[in-house]
Amino acid sequence: MRILDKYIIKKFLGTFLIMFGLFIPIGIMVDFAEKIDKFRENEIPANLIFNYYIDFIWYFGSQLYPVFLFLAVIWFTSRLANNTEITAILSSGISFKRFSQPYLVSALIVVVFALISVMFIVPKSNKNYNEFVSQKIKGEEVANSSRIFKQINDNEFIYASSYDVKRKRALNFTLENFEDFTLKHKITANTIRWDDSIFRLTNYVERIIDNKGDVIKRSTRKDTILDFDIDDLAPVNYLAETLNFFELNRLIRYEKTAGSPLINSHLLVRHKRYTIPLSCFVLTLIAVSVSSIKRRGGTGSNLAIGVSLGFLFIFLDKILGVLVIKSNFSPAIASWGILLFFLTIAIFLVRKSLR
Repeated sequence: MRILDKYIIKKFLGTFLIMFGLFIPIGIMVDFAEKIDKFRENEIPANLIFNYYIDFIWYFGSQLYPVFLFLAVIWFTSRLANNTEITAILSSGISFKRFSQPYLVSALIVVVFALISVMFIVPKSNKNYNEFVSQKIKGEEVANSSRIFKQINDNEFIYASSYDVKRKRALNFTLENFEDFTLKHKITANTIRWDDSIFRLTNYVERIIDNKGDVIKRSTRKDTILDFDIDDLAPVNYLAETLNFFELNRLIRYEKTAGSPLINSHLLVRHKRYTIPLSCFVLTLIAVSVSSIKRRGGTGSNLAIGVSLGFLFIFLDKILGVLVIKSNFSPAIASWGILLFFLTIAIFLVRKSLR
């Protein structure tokens, strides 16, 4: 490794950490100013607030670090260009392709750390962060709690018109058992409630279907055990974000079988765990191509371009994320499409720099 490579890698990683260290405190201050009334109203202890902001750093940083990296590369590369250091490097016979290699090595270091983090470290912080916000700040669980339909095993399906997360009670409950696509057993109840390890059903009706005819049993109240967990009725929307790599894959396999309405959201989370780290390579190529040219506006003009592209990256990510959750838009297209779009921009800019 040449002295030039070590110099660029040191500048790359050092500026990235400085940029990260500058934006994270700003994010914390903005969030604290927004939530301070809730902290005081709910009398939340200082140690819980402190732990919340530790988790906030991981949560906030895991989503925006590609943009921080992008701005960092533009910042220090623009300074190199303005000091004519890049001109001297390229004039010495080093090609632009060779000049960009230490940038890609530095991006690889960030990508490897990011992949390990988002797969195994960040999910725990996401769980603590989301639970704190939903329980302490919003005072409610964030869950899909209306028109619930799920397959709980190979033969049984459940339905509820609504589910109260706090009271663990669902309305207009139905459980149907099929054999070879034929209904064999059906249970309906006006309400179902989880009560100390058993299910309590009111206005219970059980229908057993066989060749001899239907058998119907009725009861005002029925205490029984059923083959599902009450929380299966309405898993929290952020569940996928709180699971590590192996747990998330198991959840997706189960939710696909169960026909969960949240499956698109879960798939989007899994795709983003790959695309967001990999975007560091693409954004690095764009940043080097944009900022390696000395411009009349200096570092300021390059940063303006960088901020605009960074804003576009975040904007597209949020818009397509909403489309996936609110419609049947493909999670793969929403996540990998953004990466391919910016890769196209990167290839165009790199080719322009090679001329």
